[in-house]
Amino acid sequence: MISQTATVPLPRNCTFEATDWDLLCRCWHPVALMRELEEKPLGVTLLDVPLVLYRTGGRIVIADDLCPHRGVPLSMGTGNGETIACAYHGFRFGDGGKCVRVPAHPDSAIPSKLNLRTYPAVERYGLIWTCLNSDGVVTIPPMPHWDEADFQQITCPWIDIAGFAGRQVEGFIDVAHFAFVHTETFADPDNPVVPSYMPRMTKDGFEAEYRSTVSNFPVGHEDWEKPGFEWLRHFRIHVPFVATLEIHFPNDGRLVIMNAASPVSARMTRMFSPICRNFDKYIPIQAVYDFNRKVFEEDRALVEAQKPENLPLDPTLEAHVMADRSSIAYRRALRGMGFSQFFTA
Repeated sequence: MISQTATVPLPRNCTFEATDWDLLCRCWHPVALMRELEEKPLGVTLLDVPLVLYRTGGRIVIADDLCPHRGVPLSMGTGNGETIACAYHGFRFGDGGKCVRVPAHPDSAIPSKLNLRTYPAVERYGLIWTCLNSDGVVTIPPMPHWDEADFQQITCPWIDIAGFAGRQVEGFIDVAHFAFVHTETFADPDNPVVPSYMPRMTKDGFEAEYRSTVSNFPVGHEDWEKPGFEWLRHFRIHVPFVATLEIHFPNDGRLVIMNAASPVSARMTRMFSPICRNFDKYIPIQAVYDFNRKVFEEDRALVEAQKPENLPLDPTLEAHVMADRSSIAYRRALRGMGFSQFFTA
């Protein structure tokens, strides 16, 4: 759910409608892979806000990527695992974003105005999550089976998509595009029929169970066409931009894919994809990375080409068919959270 906290200033050159940005800044979003963050400060962008991530001992600090002294990005600086130093004048920042050293005046008191504005940091599913306007309650969506002992946890490299996060999520939950978009990875171009299904609304989105004979084994796998097997795909959508897909494989196999679309801006999305599974755990991790990348690259080309670039929340503005019930439910859930007509500027 979206927290109700104080309004914070819009970022410079904001690409979102002001009301939508105010809602989105109250949500938790992933911004980096845990393994990306080493001693050097890491620069990322969330909702048009440049951020710097750094480690201080066993903690992660997330702050505005701007030295309060002369406005140089701190991500240009250096780190030592305890503090980071600005590249311009060497001002050093530590735990909680506190300025701990001014090299030009090492014996003088440091004014509090030099401390950084920080944001909460939570590590989950191999990702670092934050919220730009948190009320102190962590509301990161759950991922089925991630913490179960029999499941292998894999956090794939992120993918940048030059499109709106809402369009990307809508593509992830779309079940009618398999036979036309994913024919090089897992789908069958001769099996385009979408059996009837019905989404069920939840407190923060909806769920949908979709059964079909469309395989989820890679094309060419010996069991790609498994006679008589009905595949169950269970989608769980948590607005605004997180969805999980649990796929029921033969012999009680389970594969769960999280699609966490981080809105860099209204026109750029960094898509994070943690995966867990209880089968084929012997397969090299790089092979999993490569296959996952190939699937999402197939989607990326379509998302980047869509017009309008934003996501129309008024159901009368685009045509729909029965197979689009998840898309309709997604837009309904977003409207219910108070997002605007088109969801972007």
